[in-house]
Formats: sequence, C-alpha cells, structure tokens
Amino acid sequence: QVQLVESGGGLVQPGGSLRLSCAASGRTFSTYATAWFRQAPGKERQFVASISCGGRYTYYEDSVKGRFTGSRDNAKSAVYLQMNSLKPEDTAVYYCAAKSGCYGGVRANEYHYWGQGTQVTVSS
Repeated sequence: QVQLVESGGGLVQPGGSLRLSCAASGRTFSTYATAWFRQAPGKERQFVASISCGGRYTYYEDSVKGRFTGSRDNAKSAVYLQMNSLKPEDTAVYYCAAKSGCYGGVRANEYHYWGQGTQVTVSS
C-alpha cells in the first residue's frame, strides 16, 4: 500500500516556475513506478510524466518535454515535478500516481495509487 500527498501548487505567471512534490508512505516505495497526471476543467485526466522506480528513466508527454522534469528521492520517499516556462494551458489539477513494478506507462488506469491533487494556475 502506498499513500501519496502532493504539495507545491499555486498561482504563477506565464513563463514562471513551480516545483511540485509528492510525499509517499510505505516502506517499499522504491519498488513502485510513479507518474504525474493533470486534469483541466471539463477535460480528461492527461499523462504528464513517468519516473521509473529507481528514478533513472523518465518519459514525458510531448507538450511538456524540455520544460518539465520529473525526479524522485527514494531515501525520502518523495517524487518531484519541476515545471519551468509555464504556460496558461498548463493550468490544471496535478496528481501524483504510483503502481507496483519498476516501469509505468501513460494510461491512468495502470496506476493503483493516487494523491488528492494540487492546483496549478498559470495566469497573468
């Protein structure tokens, strides 16, 4: 079992940066793949980034490549999403997700554990 709690969201101007954090509980966190998803009002939940269990491998949705960086610190049972050059279209609730196994894909239904979400608003 893994419990996830996101933090770090907020209001930022276009071009600005935010760093989201996801604190995980559970002694076997290092055996779980993690991912970030987001959901804008009236839209389906969208894949943003995945991070392998050891943090070595990452994969990004095309629109965030080069702007967002996913990472994790297994010693702290934490996952991060550094978001730079933010755009208004990045506005959404961002969710941290986890699944057992080392690698995760882009589909939300692959992930069994979810945080409550944190709001990111990009606006001038």
